[in-house]
Amino acid sequence: MNKLANSALAEKSTFLTSAPKPSLALADAIALIVGLVVGAGIFETPALVAANTGTFHGVLQVWLIGGVISLLGALCYAELATTYPHVGGNYYYLKRAFGQPLAILFAWARISVIQTGSIALLAFVLGDYASQIFSLGRYSNSIYAVVAIALLTTLNITGLRQSKRLQKGLAVALILGLLLVILSGLVAPAPAPTTTPLTDSFSSSWGLALVFVLLSYGGWNEAAYISAEIRNPQRNIVRSLLWSIGIITGIYLLLNLAYLQGLGVAGMAGSQAVAADLLRRFLGDQGALFVSLLVVIATLGSLNATILTGARTSFALGQDILLFRGFKQQQPQPSSLRSAYLLQSGIALILVGLGTLTRRGFETMVDYTAPIFWFFFLLSTLSLIILRIQEPTRPRPFQVPFYPVVPIFFCLTCGYLLYSSLVYTGVGAIVGVIVVLLGIPFVRQTT
Repeated sequence: MNKLANSALAEKSTFLTSAPKPSLALADAIALIVGLVVGAGIFETPALVAANTGTFHGVLQVWLIGGVISLLGALCYAELATTYPHVGGNYYYLKRAFGQPLAILFAWARISVIQTGSIALLAFVLGDYASQIFSLGRYSNSIYAVVAIALLTTLNITGLRQSKRLQKGLAVALILGLLLVILSGLVAPAPAPTTTPLTDSFSSSWGLALVFVLLSYGGWNEAAYISAEIRNPQRNIVRSLLWSIGIITGIYLLLNLAYLQGLGVAGMAGSQAVAADLLRRFLGDQGALFVSLLVVIATLGSLNATILTGARTSFALGQDILLFRGFKQQQPQPSSLRSAYLLQSGIALILVGLGTLTRRGFETMVDYTAPIFWFFFLLSTLSLIILRIQEPTRPRPFQVPFYPVVPIFFCLTCGYLLYSSLVYTGVGAIVGVIVVLLGIPFVRQTT
C-alpha cells in the first residue's frame, strides 16, 4: 500500500472515531437544503428584481439564470463533498488545498461572522414578521429573535432526530403555503397595463438584479457540512443537491410567474411585500396575516437548518486548534455537538444585541456577512481546481462535467458578487472584515 493510501486510511480512521455518524436519508438532506434556501429572501427580493429588469420575460429569465448558476456551483460542491465527505465541509477543503492557516481563518470567520451573522439575520426577519401577528412591545422583533435562537439551539442539542423531524414538517408546511400563493396569482385577473418605464437602462440593471436573485438562492452550499452524515454519500450528496436546486428553481419560477400574473411588473416593482399584496386581492387583510405566518414558517426552517449545519465547522475546528478542543466533545447521542452549539448561539445572541442597538438588524447583518461569505465561497471553489492538480489519483465518485470550464465560470461569478457586496454594503462590511482579522492569532494555535 503506497504512502497516499496509508495517509487516507489513517485520516479516515481518525475521523470515524470522533465524527457524527451517518443518519440523514436523502429526503432529510433535501428538506434541509430546501429549508436553508427558501427563506425570507423570496418574499423580499422579487420586487427588487422586477424594478431592475423591467419586463415580464426579463424577470423570469433572471430567476432561471440564477437557478442555472446555482446548479453549476452545486456540481462543484458535489465533487468536493463526495471526494472529501467531512463534517468540516469548506473548512476541510480549504485545509487540504491551501493549508491549515487559511482553513482556520475561514473557520473563525464562519463562527464569528458568516454563520452566526446569518443566524442573527434570519432571527430578525422572523421577529419582524412574528411581531405583525402578535407584538410583544417596543423590542418585539429582538425578543422573538432571542427566543427562536435559544429554542432551536436547545432542540439541536437534544439530537439530530428531533431537528430533522421539525425540518421536514416546516418544509412541507412552507411548500403548501407557497402553493396557495402561486395558485392565487395564476388565477388572478390580469392587472391594468402600464406604459411607465421601470428602468432607464436594462443592461446596467441586469447585474444588480442577478445579485438579488443569487442572494435568494444562497444556502445550498451548506450541504457540504452534512456530507459526513448522509447515508450512502457518494450517491445521495449529488442527488440531494440536484433535486433540491431543481425544486427551488421550480418554486421560484412559479412564484414569480404568480406575482407577474397577479400584480404585473409595475405592481411588483412598486410593492413593499409582493406576496402580501397578491393575497390581499383575494383575502383582504387576512391575506397579509397569512403571508406573515408563511414567512415565519420559512424563516424557522432556514434558521433551524443554519443552526444545525453551523456547529459542524466548530466541531472540525476543535480537532485542530487547542483553544477550541472542547468543541470536539459530543453527547452520547449521535451528532449532538453541545459545546459548538452553545458557542454559536452565544455569538449569534451578541449580534442580535448589536443589531438591536443599531435599529437596523436585518440590514446590519447583511452588510456584516456578505463580503466575507463571497470571499471564502470563491476560495472554496478554487480548492476544487487545486485539489485536482495536487491529488490527481484520488478516487472521485463524482466529477464536475466540462471541467475546468464549470468551476472557472463559478469562480468568476463569486468574484463578481464579492465585488458587488463590497460596493453596495456599508460600515457593517468593515466591521465584519475586522472581526475576521481578529482571528489571525488563532492560526498559530494548531496541534
